[in-house]
Amino acid sequence: MVAEANVKYATGRRKEAVARVWVRPGTGRIIINGRDFREYVNNRPLWIKSILQPLEVIGMVDKFDVKAKVRGGGITGQVDAIKLGIARCLEQFNPEWRKPLKKQGLLTRDPRMVERKHYYKHKARRGKQWSKR
Repeated sequence: MVAEANVKYATGRRKEAVARVWVRPGTGRIIINGRDFREYVNNRPLWIKSILQPLEVIGMVDKFDVKAKVRGGGITGQVDAIKLGIARCLEQFNPEWRKPLKKQGLLTRDPRMVERKHYYKHKARRGKQWSKR
C-alpha cells in the first residue's frame, strides 16, 4: 500500500498515542492495526463517528481507503490521533479541503497532556487528607 503513487501519509498524535495513517482513493475501507475499525473500537458509536468525521466533513466517506497503525495511550487518545492523521492526509490530497477541515478543528493537535505527579502529593494535584485534630 505504501509503494503506490497516490497514497498520502501523515502522523496524528493525542496524549501518549501516535497514529501513522495512510490514505488512498478506494471504497471506504478503514483498517486499524490490521483489523476493521469497527471491530477495533468495539462498535462504539462515538468512536466510529469520530474516526469518520474528517471524511464526512468533505463528503468522501466511500471514496478513500484508510490504513492506520497506532500505538501508545488508551483507546480514546488513539481514536483522536487517527482522526488527526486522516485529516492531515486529506489536506494533502486537495488543499481546498483545508478550510472546512480547519473550521471543524480537525487539523489542530490537542496539546493537553497528563500533568506529572508532584512530590508530597497522591497524584498531580490531590494532596494529603487534612485532619484538624
